[in-house]
Amino acid sequence: LEEEFPVPEQAAGVEGSSVYLEKGAVYSVKDLLYGLMLRSGNDCAEALALHVSGSIGEFAQKMNETAEKAGALHSFFKNPHGLPCEGHYTTARDLSLIVQAALKSENFRTITNTAEYTLPATNLSDERVLKTTNMLIFQNSGNRYYYPKAIGIKTGYTTPAGRCVISAAKSSGMYLLGIICGAETTV
Repeated sequence: LEEEFPVPEQAAGVEGSSVYLEKGAVYSVKDLLYGLMLRSGNDCAEALALHVSGSIGEFAQKMNETAEKAGALHSFFKNPHGLPCEGHYTTARDLSLIVQAALKSENFRTITNTAEYTLPATNLSDERVLKTTNMLIFQNSGNRYYYPKAIGIKTGYTTPAGRCVISAAKSSGMYLLGIICGAETTV
């Protein structure tokens, strides 16, 4: 998680939700995972994919292999962020299986249960505070959606997919997952 690398040119300026990474800025894997999970940073997803596999295609292949090992047999991933792409699809059930496997990782649980993370200053940018888009875990005085047993996970939106959220709560040692795909509006 502490390994640092420069943001590749391909990852700077990715459409949709972004942390606004700059080509050549040096971040750790951990920093980009927080940017991906808290802010839905599509640029973070691409930077991590390129760092891990060298190409988006190779990373998508690894995603598909990992999903299949989790039992997710009705999904096919073509990119690391979920932006629309012909042949890229999943189901709520498959997302449930993938999240169940991910919840075994303490690092995953920590990252997805974080409301704010300070992205450190780099050689090209100043320090920035990232706040989660998941209102179930973001506690402030005006947040009527905060739920103290929530442990986050991930929100998302594209025009074809609609509003999506994978949420989880933990109580008495048991996890409860809530997965919504294709919602038309937010509450």
